[in-house]
Amino acid sequence: MADRVTASLQRLVRQPSVSARGEGIEECAQLVSDMLKESGIHSRLVRLKGAAPMVIGRVDSKSNPHKTLLLYNHYDVQPPEPLDQWRYPPFSGVKKNNKIFGRGSSDDKGELVARIEAVRRCIEKDNVPCNIVFAIEGEEEIGSPNVERYLSKYRRELACDGVVWEFGYVDTRDRPVISLGMKGLLFVELRVREAARDAHSGMAVIVRNPAWRLVEVLSTLRSPDGRVLVPDWYREVRPLTTTQKLVAAREPLDLAAFKKEYGIKKLVGDMGVRAAREAMVAGATCNIAGMWSGYSGEGAKTVLPARASVKLDFRLVPGMKPARQLARLRTHLRARGFGDVEVVPFHSVAPSRTDPSDPLVGCIKRAADAAFGGSTVSLSSTGTGPMDSFSRVLGAPCVSFGCTHVFARIHSPNEFARLDLVKKAATALQVAMGEFGRT
Repeated sequence: MADRVTASLQRLVRQPSVSARGEGIEECAQLVSDMLKESGIHSRLVRLKGAAPMVIGRVDSKSNPHKTLLLYNHYDVQPPEPLDQWRYPPFSGVKKNNKIFGRGSSDDKGELVARIEAVRRCIEKDNVPCNIVFAIEGEEEIGSPNVERYLSKYRRELACDGVVWEFGYVDTRDRPVISLGMKGLLFVELRVREAARDAHSGMAVIVRNPAWRLVEVLSTLRSPDGRVLVPDWYREVRPLTTTQKLVAAREPLDLAAFKKEYGIKKLVGDMGVRAAREAMVAGATCNIAGMWSGYSGEGAKTVLPARASVKLDFRLVPGMKPARQLARLRTHLRARGFGDVEVVPFHSVAPSRTDPSDPLVGCIKRAADAAFGGSTVSLSSTGTGPMDSFSRVLGAPCVSFGCTHVFARIHSPNEFARLDLVKKAATALQVAMGEFGRT
């Protein structure tokens, strides 16, 4: 059984599936469908115009045909660059001791393999405790632009009573973190153009520099302690309840290990561990994802650039709606005299959070404790995904848990999956299905 898990993960990692450039998407979708079928799970590819195919799998329960659990995953991965920083080729699936290395080994192919294995074990024992539906998309790494269209079109086929989300972190003590939500996202680019072409930097005495213009803009968006300064940005956000605060206080954050892993000395605003735990699950952000202007090559070039731009991502929390926050950003810029700054939105996702008292949370918690010897509950992931679409379109609670080690280097060179965690996650899901079937 352990060899089967290893072979399955290596097979999947060795198939490139980079959604950002469409590399291997069709081939990987077919491979995933084949792997489901080989495990006894009915599977088919469904398509929408202009979208990567979604893989839908299903196993019906003989003992409990009235309860359905949906497993959401994705088969696409991030680009592997920078290639020169990889210890092994990014799509080699090299096994070293307890680890499989490769792009997507944890995010999200290791998680998918664990779930296929869990369902396969139930099928082999002729004991599927509830209906199982797989929804596996190929565009998660580019913001899931079509997932809601898929959910709406195939709503009846994907109807369920609960959703297990596509990933789940395991902390530094090898305890799974059961996450009850995802932050939302608003990604924009701000652009400034001051002249028809670059000029000699001596002209800076009379010609405005767009880079300085952006610096002025950015200084109005965020305070040094990380708070977003756009008026009414937090207007609809409700304070955490007493129960939510208690959950947040137990957020699994090993501050010493975190600082060591990322090579940092201080946190934003020099916050302590308690404030950091709450910020991780309930804090909004304004982040500079990238900025450019003028000359950035080697040596010196005394140039006055004609254009400048900055890419910003805003993480949103429940109560914040992307369209409303975008309108507030535009209003803020105009009010501060920056009406000439072009705001170009790229993509957005609404935040989502499941109530800690939902029965699905208890099912997952008991299963994770049994398989891993303990677990913790988190109000929200720091990242973003289309959880709101699932909970809203399907009307089902969403809970995230899985096997991705917190320092598994996802989205970075030398990403890896720990095989022992993949196998434990398969066992945990097997138990969770039984728990869910009995609720």
